[in-house]
Amino acid sequence: MADYRSMRRRKQELSQDEILQILEKGTSGVLALIGDNGYPYAVPLSYVYSDNTFYFHSAKEGHKIDSIRNSCHASFCVVDKDDVHPQEYTTYYRSVISFGRITIIEDYDEKYTSARVFAKKYNKNDEKLLKKEMEKSFDHMLMLRFDIDHMTGKEAIELVRERKK
Repeated sequence: MADYRSMRRRKQELSQDEILQILEKGTSGVLALIGDNGYPYAVPLSYVYSDNTFYFHSAKEGHKIDSIRNSCHASFCVVDKDDVHPQEYTTYYRSVISFGRITIIEDYDEKYTSARVFAKKYNKNDEKLLKKEMEKSFDHMLMLRFDIDHMTGKEAIELVRERKK
């Protein structure tokens, strides 16, 4: 496992509980991969977070899949708050950044289970529609698993100060 940098502004670091709350309520983030010719490739994605793991769905081919096949190293960022304060020339932000390894789920049962968990997050109460969608789309998609090695959360100093009032 790699060594990871410590957060420079420790006062702004979020607790593990705060990080988990952000990840559980969030719906999208940006996945960063090592793309063509060594250039970063970042793509916004919907996600599900469960037990120190992110799950994503994907088409079977494209830049993202080529990048994953070339290198499993990845980063994923979820922005929880992005409140611009123009009069202060700043943004009140809160975000989580994760580093880890991403793989294409090959096992049928794991793919099916993760696809159902993913679908239920975005449509909790319609089992009939979920079944129909799974029958229609399952063979034409991939499920991706991102195993987290390191994760940090940070918020703007202004939010830290607000909380301490």
